[in-house]
Amino acid sequence: MKDVVEVHNVGMKYQSLDGEITALTDINFAVRDGEFISIVGPSGCGKSTLLSIISGLLPSTSGSVFLRGEKVSGVSRKIGYMLQKDHLFDWRTIFQNVMLGLEIRKAVTPEVTERAVELLKTYGLYEFRNKYPSQLSGGMRQRVALIRTLMTDPEILLLDEAFAALDYQTRLAVNDDIYAIIKQENKTAILVTHDIAESISMADRVIVLSKRPGTVKKIYDIDLTCTERTPMSSREAPEFRYFFLGIWKELDVHVELA
Repeated sequence: MKDVVEVHNVGMKYQSLDGEITALTDINFAVRDGEFISIVGPSGCGKSTLLSIISGLLPSTSGSVFLRGEKVSGVSRKIGYMLQKDHLFDWRTIFQNVMLGLEIRKAVTPEVTERAVELLKTYGLYEFRNKYPSQLSGGMRQRVALIRTLMTDPEILLLDEAFAALDYQTRLAVNDDIYAIIKQENKTAILVTHDIAESISMADRVIVLSKRPGTVKKIYDIDLTCTERTPMSSREAPEFRYFFLGIWKELDVHVELA
């Protein structure tokens, strides 16, 4: 598989009332085509800052990010961004929310309208197309937000704590839903999360960042014994607990590996 994203020696410094603060230093990793990557690390280590740099929303103070060999120098239409809040507009129907990005780009055509209909049908939301966000559950709203992002046909999806606002049971179900959609649509994804179990259950690899200034401490290749890989089935794999304890240890939680 080819590398879609390459992060080379990325560092980030910013000014505060207490002087210059180094948020990130010497970050290096690559993401392969179709791969699902999770990034975990202590609070304040720069995980969300790193996503903002990859997306082009924030310029790094050192190093570079490349998307399919081209240096990222600003916001790219090749990248879709999902945040903790779904940011659906309450005064627009579900279908209108899904079409919003294309309306802004003035790119609405019969073909893309048909694709929106097909995505809503495929992922169980078509019957709610004329409803409003307030009439949907939190999990359904996140599915709508993902479909809205997919409508712009990004090559890579960035998910910044995209499930953190959901209650635990809903979060587990939405993990399965979102994972299935991303894999079926053959998208590359990077997820930032504080949840170690979530990071393992969804990812092909987990990147562990150190405390601030954040740098890559270790990368785990997640190889699980599953008949069919889903976030829920991943949690039942015998290897799951060893990855969990290993990552927990890297995050400076002192436990002994069995």
